[in-house]
Amino acid sequence: MNLVVVGAQWGDEGKGKIVDYLAAESDIIVRFSGGANAGHTIVTDKDTYKLHLVPSGIIYPDKVVILGTGMVIDPSALFEELAILTEKGIEWRGRVLISDRAHLVLPRYKRMDAEAEAKRRNPIGTTGRGIGITYAMKAHREGIRVGDVIEDEVRKTLLDEDREFIEPFLDRLRPMMIDIATYLSKNRVKRILYEGAQGILLDLDIGTFPFVSSGYSAAAGASLGGGIGPRAIDRVLGVFKAYTTRVGNGPFPTEFSEEDDHNLIAMIRETGREYGVTTGRPRRCGYLDLVALRYACRTNSIDSLVLTHLDVYDTLSEIDACTAYDYDGKRIEDFPSSIHVLENCKPVTKSFPGWKTSLRDCSRFEDLPSEAKSYIRFIEEFTETNIDIVSVGYERRQTMIRRELWTRS
Repeated sequence: MNLVVVGAQWGDEGKGKIVDYLAAESDIIVRFSGGANAGHTIVTDKDTYKLHLVPSGIIYPDKVVILGTGMVIDPSALFEELAILTEKGIEWRGRVLISDRAHLVLPRYKRMDAEAEAKRRNPIGTTGRGIGITYAMKAHREGIRVGDVIEDEVRKTLLDEDREFIEPFLDRLRPMMIDIATYLSKNRVKRILYEGAQGILLDLDIGTFPFVSSGYSAAAGASLGGGIGPRAIDRVLGVFKAYTTRVGNGPFPTEFSEEDDHNLIAMIRETGREYGVTTGRPRRCGYLDLVALRYACRTNSIDSLVLTHLDVYDTLSEIDACTAYDYDGKRIEDFPSSIHVLENCKPVTKSFPGWKTSLRDCSRFEDLPSEAKSYIRFIEEFTETNIDIVSVGYERRQTMIRRELWTRS
């Protein structure tokens, strides 16, 4: 069975924790897109792990993880991350595999990335890790794939700088390379978990273009970058926070006002640890955007939603969520494609009573206060999608499963 997990907002929704949790019942975990610009934090009883390239399931000793075709991989960053895992006692050799069709991030791409960002008419706010340039080179058919560099004839055609960077990694990359389509076909009877990067609203095609990532963040990317056909996807999970965050530039209709909501911003940033895993930048914060979330569900055929960070609201007496936009006096109920419209929308909000108690020890949905249940049920009704997992903390035990997920939709 093939289960796909994607972010249903602008990234940073808590996918790492959820993938780590679901990996316990998986055999293989495939990361199908993105690069070292992504960041996942996993908290176990013994340690905290911050991953950027390696799929979250690596923490389990009996799981195989694959860096998929849709990823762009900086070998220097990859082996630094693997060295950290070794220091933490994680034996990864033989369990971390790489699609030979994935593309490589080169040092000069990072320089090109910084130069391109400096010249943009509308700066995106990239992480500067060469991700966009690598995807651009791929689209221009000038990129370098992982499997290509083991070919002597291919390496002879590379720039001296590129060849000198790549050659020290060859002996380490060789045993990790696989033909992902063949490998997954041979293992198709197993439980395979597909892990996305960033969030749906950062997808190149259905996100808030041009303020998007260069790869695919949508569920369809699991097929394009994961080595399977689209009809092989059995279930799609969309992860979202009880509020909304965004990193970098771009429209954010429900963003809190620094002047009016300063205390709320400070509380959410500190309680929710809303700082980038990769960059350390403070995240922009705002009300839960149900218009955008419903759009994410519709465009990705999301079967189940996963609600995280619900506990961040534990101290509030009232909670607001956005149910529509106001654009120049006109009510908008569907997520617009126009960046100009989005940038000038004001949220139309609905208020919910808070629960004013800690949720962190709740282990079942039935244990939640009635106010929290009402908030969850309203989201389900609005998005027409079930919330089948609720997370109330960073630890694995602080996760409520409401429905069996390893079943076909």
